[in-house]
Order: sequence, then C-alpha cells, then structure tokens
Amino acid sequence: MDAERLILTGRRALADSRVALDIVAEAWQAQMLAQAIGNHLALSGPPELRGEARGLSEIGSRGGSGPDHPARALRLTEIANVRGALLGLGALLGEVGIALVGVACATDEEGLYWQCIEAIDAADEAGDRVRVMLRRLAVRERARPPDPADSAAGSS
Repeated sequence: MDAERLILTGRRALADSRVALDIVAEAWQAQMLAQAIGNHLALSGPPELRGEARGLSEIGSRGGSGPDHPARALRLTEIANVRGALLGLGALLGEVGIALVGVACATDEEGLYWQCIEAIDAADEAGDRVRVMLRRLAVRERARPPDPADSAAGSS
C-alpha cells in the first residue's frame, strides 16, 4: 500500500481515538510508519535523503511498545510521491505529539505519563528528520534545470 494512504489511515484512526490507550496505540502505529518510511527511503529514495531516512528509521523504532494488533506499517509497499508522503508524515507526527500531550496531562498513572513523554520526544525527533528531508527535496527541486515542456505548455 502506498505511504500516503497509510498516513491518511493513521490520521483518521488517531482523530477517532477517544481513550488514552487508543491514542497511545495510534502513536505507536505512527512511529512504526515513520520507521518503515525511513527504511524504504534509505534503501530506494533519493540519494540526498538516505542519511536522514536512516535516522528517521532509527527514531521510529523508539516509539515504545506496540499494541495487540499488527503494525499498519507492514503494509507499506511504495512511496509514489516522496514529498507528499513526507508532508503527510510530518502532519501525522505533529498530531500524535499533540494527542499525547493531552493524554500525559490527563493521566494520574505515572507509567503512562512517562510512556507519553518518551513517545512525544520520539515523534518530535522524527518530525525534525522529516522537515530536514523536505528542505533537501526543496533544494533539489530548485537546483533542477527547468523542463522545456513546462515552458512550452505555459506559452500556449
């Protein structure tokens, strides 16, 4: 399954989560997806992203313990639009961080609190890697010579 579809599925599932354990489970799912996207880009993504992608994969693996159901990220088969996938992943990681802050602030359970804090830190670090990769893609796009077909289409 394409990365953008998996990200959208994760964003919807997080938005539909109403209890703390569901939110924590969706945070774990997002971290596993970050890890899978990082692995995929490290192996077959644009060369200028591969180092940061390896870092994203490592950070994604620190997302905490998994839920009782398998990781959605196991269904990742392709990243058709690298920029779109990274934008979506960055948004998902931001939403995860916000949701986890809510859980951490609302819980009286010390273990859950610290699990949330660690997951917030991992989501923030993963988001930083995603932003670096997006900047590198933008630099690559600016450095690319203009496509003559684009200018011909604009002059019609």
